[in-house]
Amino acid sequence: MIQVRGLTKTYRVPVRPPGLGGALRSLFSREFREVKAVRDLSFSIKPGERVGFLGPNGAGKTTTLKMLSGLLYPTSGELSVAGHVPQVRAPAFLQQITLVMGQKQQLLWDLPARESFELSRAMYGVERAAFRSTLDELVTMLRAEALLDKPVRNLSLGERMKCELIAALIHRPQVLFLDEPTIGLDVEMQVQVRQFVAEHNRETGATVLLTSHYMQDIAALTPRLLIIDQGTLRYDGSLDELSRRVAPERRIVVQTVLPELAALGFVLTEGRMVATVPAVEANGLIQRLLTLAPLVEFGVEVPPLEEVIARVFAEGRA
Repeated sequence: MIQVRGLTKTYRVPVRPPGLGGALRSLFSREFREVKAVRDLSFSIKPGERVGFLGPNGAGKTTTLKMLSGLLYPTSGELSVAGHVPQVRAPAFLQQITLVMGQKQQLLWDLPARESFELSRAMYGVERAAFRSTLDELVTMLRAEALLDKPVRNLSLGERMKCELIAALIHRPQVLFLDEPTIGLDVEMQVQVRQFVAEHNRETGATVLLTSHYMQDIAALTPRLLIIDQGTLRYDGSLDELSRRVAPERRIVVQTVLPELAALGFVLTEGRMVATVPAVEANGLIQRLLTLAPLVEFGVEVPPLEEVIARVFAEGRA
């Protein structure tokens, strides 16, 4: 469904010395420097996959999504989305994709959301019967019945995001580019949006490429990860494999402070006894722990996803 080969995007950024003299000189002789937002990026995504696209701020995620949706021309490389070259922006291509950006809106601010849905229907040439069927389905899935006739400016951020998703899916696209769709939402609304995206993927088989700084979104929605940093692909694979490769240790946490556990390698951390060992050694340590303190309460923790991703970035910059 998505093919990316050697994708590169380079910007020419003007450079101006500070002060009035620098401003005056820049009027007659401008200097530029090149900034590579994306560097030789290659990956492919099969139909129906849900893929997380991760990276720190400025890594090139949004630039890549804009090239995939045809909003930006690549400097070099090859792109194919649903059998089309995105930058050509052919009508048949636009019918197949949608781009949802959590920090930008497509709804008409002073009109009820229903009017924006009607506009989307007209823009994409969706037949009236198909439009009503799709709208009813999306409204039910998002529990948005009470929102349709409210002016958009009167909706909360979470309510507006529900309506943004409906507007983006009225034409039933087969490729969803979701850029921070849960940004700024409260925990309950984040859960609702995640559930909706997963259910929509199951019902329609749509391909999903998702960026998010909320690791709960990634863990819940995307079995496969693409990690990008400084415009370069650092990892392409499953979350489980990433954890095994980057963070193979386990943390045995005892909630009771027992000085005798120091002999097993436990240390006192924030009122708990904690030992960090390779995953293959965890069972042996647990057995020794239960022999020494058979009634103790303990838990086994894996490093959180945020920490795992941070280690990937650190590896790439080492």
